[in-house]
Amino acid sequence: MQSRDSRRQTEPLIDLSLPRHCHVVGIGGPGMSAIALLLHKSGHKVSGSDLYESDVIAQLRREGVVVSIGHDASLVHGKDVVVYSTAIPFSNVELQEAQRMGIPIRHRSGILASLCAVRHAIGVAGTHGKTTTTALIAHIMGVAGTSPSSLIGAEVVGLGIGAQSGTSEYFVLEADESDGTLDVLPLSSIVLTNVDIDHLDYFATFEAIQDCFVEAASLATHHVVLNSDDPGSSAVVVALQGNSQVVTFGTRAGSTFHIQNERSSEHGTEFEVVHGNERALVASQLRGHHNVMNIAAAIALSSSVGVSLRVASDAVTSFPGVMRRFTERGTFDGALLIDDYAHLPAEIEATLLSARSHPALRGKLIAVFQPNRYHRIATMADTYQDCFATADIVVITDVYASGTPRIDGVTGELVVQAITQAHPDATVVWAPSRADIVSAVQSVICAGDVCVSMGCGDIETFPDDLVRGVS
Repeated sequence: MQSRDSRRQTEPLIDLSLPRHCHVVGIGGPGMSAIALLLHKSGHKVSGSDLYESDVIAQLRREGVVVSIGHDASLVHGKDVVVYSTAIPFSNVELQEAQRMGIPIRHRSGILASLCAVRHAIGVAGTHGKTTTTALIAHIMGVAGTSPSSLIGAEVVGLGIGAQSGTSEYFVLEADESDGTLDVLPLSSIVLTNVDIDHLDYFATFEAIQDCFVEAASLATHHVVLNSDDPGSSAVVVALQGNSQVVTFGTRAGSTFHIQNERSSEHGTEFEVVHGNERALVASQLRGHHNVMNIAAAIALSSSVGVSLRVASDAVTSFPGVMRRFTERGTFDGALLIDDYAHLPAEIEATLLSARSHPALRGKLIAVFQPNRYHRIATMADTYQDCFATADIVVITDVYASGTPRIDGVTGELVVQAITQAHPDATVVWAPSRADIVSAVQSVICAGDVCVSMGCGDIETFPDDLVRGVS
């Protein structure tokens, strides 16, 4: 494994001020499809390949992107650059052919760096909340008439693939630290949502994670937005103390954008934000304190680039959310089904707290969780012991690999054991297969219950599987 310091640090930028023919390997993934669509909407010719048809690929084709099913060496012929992600092995025939022919190959981080280089790039970084905060900033700035380009690693409700090409110099994007992308992006402004433990296969220690964010924030040339409530962000706050470009958001007194009077409403969440002598009421369709923090971060950044507090706060009301972020997926036997991307302990805890305050909950709160990545569960299984405390019944299934190699002895049972050892009275069900999960939930779910299925793998199909009675 390469170290952080050696990964893709020397890749030269691709000059995207000129029209290019870009080929995207694995174009159907949420991040890669968004890059492909943004390149296309920015005037470049784009093609791509993937193994399977999907709704995302159908949308790309409707937009004019040429997509081939199956990988073929000839697909890279005549291309100016070939783009891949960490999920694509370098043994892929298209990457091998591009290398043989001398066609430039760029990891997604390299093409994102090239896109940032020709714009005022606003990167949203942090362990949790990047996708929602990025989408919020793009929405607020769009409502305000700023017309940013944006790149979001998930579908925005009502918009489909999370890529928009705007008319201004601004480019809002997720800046992912997990594979070195954040390290190479030339950012003008940065939002740091929070700092938590994750991706220890890449960083090895929590201190290395903090160092990554300190460096990225220090290199931003314009605005830096930091979370004053988050203990993990303290190293960044201290490192940038005295920097006039820094603004903060949070519930702590002294925050530049101070959150007050938060309350759950029938339709979502309401709170007030105070900035200097200004005060604004924010009403959002989103639920949970974690989303209040995401909204405050987005308002802080938008205000920093010239959007008034009033306009930014009003714009939040019409933000519909991002797919797989507390998405209501219908009902089953009178119980509400919710799907969420949460896969880390803090995210799970926040999602279940949001569900606990949902007006539809009149019975039990059922949590269904699919652990993700073998290395993550091998190193972090114990950290999941307390995050399900809000739920009445917890159903754990097996690990979704996400392209990572299997590790002997690492299964979802490690999470089950962590929970039951810490909470012997908890009702926890081990359901290794999809049929097992469906059977377990069907046996306990009743009208008035809320069932939240969580994870960043294929657990997103669970609500449909439950309704269909998959066995």
